[in-house]
Amino acid sequence: MSFSTYFQFFGDNSKLITGFANQHPVIKSFLIGSVSGTSSTLLFQPFELIKTRMQNASASGKRRMMPLIIDVVRKEHVAGLWKGTVPSLVRCVPGVGLYFSTMSWMQTYLLQSQRPNALEAILMGVAARSFAGCLLMPFTVIKTRYESGLFQYTNVTEAVRVIYTTEGMRSLFRGLTPTLLRDAPFSGLYYMFYSQLKRIVEPTGSSQPLIQIPADLQAVSIFACGLSAGLLASLVTHPADVLKTKMQLHPQGFSNIFHVASIITREEGLRVLFAGVVPRMMRRTLMATMAWTFYESLMQNVGLKK
Repeated sequence: MSFSTYFQFFGDNSKLITGFANQHPVIKSFLIGSVSGTSSTLLFQPFELIKTRMQNASASGKRRMMPLIIDVVRKEHVAGLWKGTVPSLVRCVPGVGLYFSTMSWMQTYLLQSQRPNALEAILMGVAARSFAGCLLMPFTVIKTRYESGLFQYTNVTEAVRVIYTTEGMRSLFRGLTPTLLRDAPFSGLYYMFYSQLKRIVEPTGSSQPLIQIPADLQAVSIFACGLSAGLLASLVTHPADVLKTKMQLHPQGFSNIFHVASIITREEGLRVLFAGVVPRMMRRTLMATMAWTFYESLMQNVGLKK
């Protein structure tokens, strides 16, 4: 099945989504965003698990991607690569929905044009991701701990209860600052690159795009724009992701973001700030690209985008 046929299939079978035709556009954006987040979360969870374990490994431990994958499969079987999927879904599915619905609201009520300029795109991306990130932060902490293999929670409910009773409410928001320093710039940069690249391949009003893309390849062009935007955004924001992981896995060892940054760079060098960068770039880039491609295609099929 080709890329265009794949999205045509969803367009012809989107009765469940079009059943919400009378709902507010922001609600539609939330629902479609949540659907787009589900498949990408399930597909790319192994990259997130390997990234977390690479970041938590000691300088002398396994920090290479393939040895870690082999080690996980040998000790925990193939299913072990999807450890932490449930908290990832609990976090990412409504998180992607909140992100897209917030973006839709800002684009509808705060912008004069439906095509934001570079600065507007950055600000919208930062605001939407910050809102969703703060709201769902406890599930980010739980997801990271599941993936690390250091904590043996049986389910998400137990994880919330144990963390709350033994470490306090504050630990459910541990690493919020580096998380926002990771996610907000990533989303801002990603959306800026993405929206500006789309200007090249999509028509704007009466003007023609710089590059003519056949109609049946529009989904491919959206995917290519997202892929290009994600690579640089992932690389720039990766050090904050490392600091976030360390704070969430070792809550008693680090008091704040400056403390963790000074300790790990002094003990392990600046290279530690890019531990796990390859699997994170692969996951974040492909996940964001797939989510945006899926989202825009479904939005067009339910008549919210033209």
